[in-house]
Amino acid sequence: MVKVLEAVPNFSEGRDLAKVRALVDVVERAGVEILDWSADPDHHRSVVTYIGDPRQVEAASVDAASFALERIDLRSHRGIHPRVGALDVLPFVPLHGLEMTDAVASARRVGVQIGRMGVPVFYYGMASRPPGRRLAELRRGGFEGLAGGFPTDRLPDEPPGAPAPHPTAGVTCVGARPVLLAWNVFLLGVDLAGAREIAGKIRERGGGFTGLRALGLHLPRQDRVQISMNLEDPAGTSPLDVLETIEREAVARGGRIAETQVIGMLPDTLVHPPSVNRLVLPDPGPARVLSHPVAQQVRARTRGRTEISESAE
Repeated sequence: MVKVLEAVPNFSEGRDLAKVRALVDVVERAGVEILDWSADPDHHRSVVTYIGDPRQVEAASVDAASFALERIDLRSHRGIHPRVGALDVLPFVPLHGLEMTDAVASARRVGVQIGRMGVPVFYYGMASRPPGRRLAELRRGGFEGLAGGFPTDRLPDEPPGAPAPHPTAGVTCVGARPVLLAWNVFLLGVDLAGAREIAGKIRERGGGFTGLRALGLHLPRQDRVQISMNLEDPAGTSPLDVLETIEREAVARGGRIAETQVIGMLPDTLVHPPSVNRLVLPDPGPARVLSHPVAQQVRARTRGRTEISESAE
């Protein structure tokens, strides 16, 4: 069976587009298929999405980690998104012919190699021991909060006994997880304090929606306010329900929703007509829907295997 693994690394660079494009080139040279990449100067962060055979995805991820180590210096990095590493987050997602245990195995193999580079690694999500460790606890205090060494309750998994983060690259959080929805909602007529109040109400930790992580942020370069979110199970928790709650809270504060932005690929649950119309999704065509390129790759690789088999007979 054709095996397709996804990786969605987040890097602490969103302003130097030449550097981000060079990073994407490094990833692509490993033989994976780049599905999407984006860079945000206010978050000072870029996200790259790629799929392929697990071995290729692992190799691409190690190359990306090496690039981040060499080219991104957190000592001069300032952005509004929480971060602890040059390669800040590296999740692996099983898509076709794989179980979550396979994604965990990939995460740990790559984690070991990143640790050998001198960048400490924390496992999170399904890759942590026990499973379920969250990014929020690992990012507490940011890169600067770890500069003096690791707290006794937050010791890295790789390499064992590492005393402190890498001086320029920090640490990397490597995980395994299902498909999630990463999205931002921009608000008009709501200030930062209001956005933070809304984020506090809707996030799971505040008693809101199950599996929802949310932050209220002000983007200084755009002078806009947004609620930045990750929804861990968009099939189990409706994004439309989340959006309606945000809208209700914004209206109560004299504002409204101005725009919705999805980072990376669209889960299938978002492309039904009611969701497309209500979320005002940009370019919700097949190329943006995760299942479409996965199916294309499975067909292409299956055809390639058949051709090789027939030529060998």
